[in-house]
Amino acid sequence: MIDLECFPYSVGHEDDGVCLLLRMGPHRILLECGLRDISPLLAAPDSPRADLVVCSHAHADHVRGLLPLHRALPDLPIYASEVTAQLLPLNWPEALKRGEIPPFCQPLPLRSEVALQDGLTVTLFPAGHLPGATCILLTYTSPHRTYKLFYTGDFFLSNSRLVEGLPLGELRGLRPDVLIAEGSYGTARHPHRRQLENQLAERIYRAIASGQSVLLPTPALGLGQELLMLLRSHHYFTGRDIDVWVDGMVALGCDIYLELLPHFPASIQNFAQHQPLFWDDRIRPRVRRLSPELLPELDREPCILIVDTGADIEPYISHRPGYWSLFLPEPPGSSADVPPIARSEAIAVETYFLTEHCDAPGTTQLIHNLRPQHVIFVHGSPTYLADLTNLDELRNRYQLHYPAAGVEVPLPIGETFLQPTLPETHYQGELTESSTEVNVTLPNALSRDPRWSTFGDTGIVEARWQGEELVLRGISQREFLARGSDRAIPPDLDCCGNCQFYRGQRCWNPVSALYGFKVTPEGYCPVFEAIDRP
Repeated sequence: MIDLECFPYSVGHEDDGVCLLLRMGPHRILLECGLRDISPLLAAPDSPRADLVVCSHAHADHVRGLLPLHRALPDLPIYASEVTAQLLPLNWPEALKRGEIPPFCQPLPLRSEVALQDGLTVTLFPAGHLPGATCILLTYTSPHRTYKLFYTGDFFLSNSRLVEGLPLGELRGLRPDVLIAEGSYGTARHPHRRQLENQLAERIYRAIASGQSVLLPTPALGLGQELLMLLRSHHYFTGRDIDVWVDGMVALGCDIYLELLPHFPASIQNFAQHQPLFWDDRIRPRVRRLSPELLPELDREPCILIVDTGADIEPYISHRPGYWSLFLPEPPGSSADVPPIARSEAIAVETYFLTEHCDAPGTTQLIHNLRPQHVIFVHGSPTYLADLTNLDELRNRYQLHYPAAGVEVPLPIGETFLQPTLPETHYQGELTESSTEVNVTLPNALSRDPRWSTFGDTGIVEARWQGEELVLRGISQREFLARGSDRAIPPDLDCCGNCQFYRGQRCWNPVSALYGFKVTPEGYCPVFEAIDRP
């Protein structure tokens, strides 16, 4: 009998949550409970149920089923970090308002091995991504050997505004037998986070300078608070007479963050000693909580408003109608969901990319440092997870899996490496060379692969040598436009890049013939109006 198995109730495809049942010898551990419907966990009374639950962090796709599960099985132990335990109630706002959420989650310390059952221990490590987010190391000691399983949850190696990145150095030498890792962005590579923040700050600043108010829908936890810190500390906004309003559960999330300040990085605690972390009417830009009686304040000068994802935006945009820009975060592997009212009203809709998940280099770096026998990829589109399992640098060293929901994964541990069967990914083509160019002809079957739509997004490819091999990579629209926007433009040049109506690579001057069209930063039209840079 195999001592380690993983049964995924849900693996985080598209909008699904994550919920994995592990068997380590006689122990059954439920990792996460992001199910919208927990009935599969309760359906068969004679099927083995979990002995306990361990959660990595407080985002809904990992924990939304915890409260229903606790109500159905009140004696089932549920564990998470101390910060996560305090953030969890924000996932059930109606029950929170009614005071119907008991403290059902037992907090665990960081970096300390804790015995959960006889022969089973857990150790939590910071994961980056979100305050309180953790990676989970489970250790099962059998009469014959010790087994280790490491689960990343959602992780991020880089530091963000409020969270330090995953401390990779602390994990070297763990050598788990099994690694369960998120693959949210597949084999994509991200620009540096500070570069992404600077691009977003500039776009918001341009919108404000052109007389537009900016609406930023975000989840209750994480991105909203990160944006607040960006707006408070970036040179485009510091000292400027701007109101930053916060509404809904995002505002409540800010309140809980303030209660958890001792758990934040020393740099954040030091910042909070000199000025308020969030709510501040004194230092510009002002950060203020929005309430119904303060909605008329939105009629005044251009402002920035952070609200809950999915909130009805009509009450906000009815103030200063026609002068709003809606900024939506780009989710991994899909397009942003534009509210119907934004399509019918005169609202400029822009998207931005500001991730708190690792890209492919960060994921492979973690894998090579841990050196497991098995790697299970979850939390991402099936195409992205398949891309990761097809990386030669991984498939030649590890046993790779990207299971579907409901398909059990046996995890035999031994000295022999068993290579899994992988789909064919090689195509033969032809080269033709002329005096001015080289043409590569490949079979049309290549375009039937689901990854082709991403590769051929713009029709532009990048070729580079990798040893003796020539590697082709498709250039996405976002990367193509970002490359254009990164070119240095002299500040005294009359061009689109220095115009106050240039935002999100488009012209937003209603009297320009280019209004609404994508334009290059070097472009020009007769109604150019210069922007005053800070």
